[in-house]
Order: sequence, then C-alpha cells, then structure tokens
Amino acid sequence: MSSLRRAGPQDAAAIDAFLARFAATSMFLRSNLAHFGTCDEATPQGTTFFLADAGAGITAVFGLTNHGYLLAQAPEASAAQWAAFRDQIAGRTLVGMTGVPDQVQMCLRALDLADGPWQLFSDEPLYHINIADLLSGPVPVRRATAADQPLLERWFAAYASDVGQTAPGAPPSEATKARLARLIDSPDLVLFEDEGTPVAMAAVNARLPDTVQIGGVFTPDGMRGNGYARKAVAGLLQQCQAEGVTQSVLFANGEAAARAYEAIGYRLIGQYRVAHLQAPKIIGEPS
Repeated sequence: MSSLRRAGPQDAAAIDAFLARFAATSMFLRSNLAHFGTCDEATPQGTTFFLADAGAGITAVFGLTNHGYLLAQAPEASAAQWAAFRDQIAGRTLVGMTGVPDQVQMCLRALDLADGPWQLFSDEPLYHINIADLLSGPVPVRRATAADQPLLERWFAAYASDVGQTAPGAPPSEATKARLARLIDSPDLVLFEDEGTPVAMAAVNARLPDTVQIGGVFTPDGMRGNGYARKAVAGLLQQCQAEGVTQSVLFANGEAAARAYEAIGYRLIGQYRVAHLQAPKIIGEPS
C-alpha cells in the first residue's frame, strides 16, 4: 500500500503532473498549488497537500485549504488511505468538500460525515469548452472597481443563497467580503452592463495559464431571462483568451444555468460534487 506523506516544495512539479491527468476535476488543487505553493498557512486558498507515493510515483493527492475545504484527486485510493488522510488532518477545521462524487463519498465516510449535516450537498453537471469554439460574438465586459463593492456584496450574498451555500436573506459573510475585496480590480471578476447599468457578473475561481474555472455567475432577480449571465461568461472567456487561456471548465447549479452554458458552447463531461456543512467542524471531534 502506498504511504501517505505531507508534500513539500520539492514535490510541486510532480503533483501538478499527476493532477494534469485529471485536469477538469483538479482545478482547485492545481490553481492553489500554482498560486500558493505547498507551505502557505495564511491565505484562505493556501493548501496543505498529502501524497500517496510508494517511490514509483504519485498515485493520489489529498488537500485541505486554510479556509477548511477538503480537495482530492485519488481515483484509486483505498479506504485505508482515506483513513490515513483523516488522521493527518485531525484537529483542523472543516467547512466542506468538492470533487469527484465517489471520491468525496469515500472521504466523508472516512471522516464519519457521510450524513453531514449539510447546508449544501449536490452533484452538479461538469462542463468544458475550448474557448476557440465559443458561440458568441464579442461581448464588452469590465472589471469590478471599488465603487462596485456595495452592490457586489449584495450580489455575492444573493448568489450564495441561490446556490444553497447560505440561508435566504443571509448577509455576506466576512469570508465573502474578503474574497470580494481580493477580486476588485482584478481580471478574475467582470461585470456585464446594459446601458451603463451592471446586470450580471462572472468570475474565475481557479486559474492556470491555459485553463480557467468559472464560478460566481449571477444575475439579480428582476433582470433574469435576458441572457445577461451567458454574456458575462462569454465576455470573461474572451478576456481570458486574450491572455492566452485556451480552455475553461465549470459546474452548473440548476437547469437554467446549464442551458445558458450550453448555449455558448460548453459541453457536459461529467459530474462534480459540492458539499458544504451547516457549521464548521473540527476533524476528529465527536459529532
């Protein structure tokens, strides 16, 4: 059985090479590795990585972000390896997990969390597009600025409620405010406007030089049904393409979102599970 060990900077290239074999379902892991390395213990997306590696090469990668999200790419991991991962992260705070559905289930079983309780637990359709195949003419979008922050705090809070991460009407969390502050005036958040009024947003939630994962796509109530969201995504993809990005993936929350993505050329390639606890939990503590 492969041993499980904590990764260090010397492992980064081998980790990325392994994860690239499963590119569509490894974007959070690969993006966090590329931007924050293996030793960041402060940034929310900074990730502690653990490897199954018996000396013949990596067979599984497990991760836990500083914010408390479990991530893994471990298609052949045994129950014993998932249990070893549990033991490695005992005492850390967990807020949720995303990934390939059967791998998420194996991990949650090892953590004795198969039943949650969950705020959100959903298998969502996973989509991919070669941006060269985008079905859209040029779409003008702009970066969000500091002047947009009050509006976007409301939008981010409404988005979290729409996708089931928070209760309806919940105010934006401090983590949400911090994330938005990082996105202001960055290429990872754009607004689509109708006659000068922002009507939709789209964001990048994981980025590599050749691939982006899209998330945070939102149109407020009263403005839906006009194709604004798909235009925001198309405009964002066109900006990414100008920066050298060639591919995109995303997972869709709901049938309307799926239809919007399919309309601009995304193609269904699988499923992706999103699990978010009702309240943070210390790993290893009794329920």
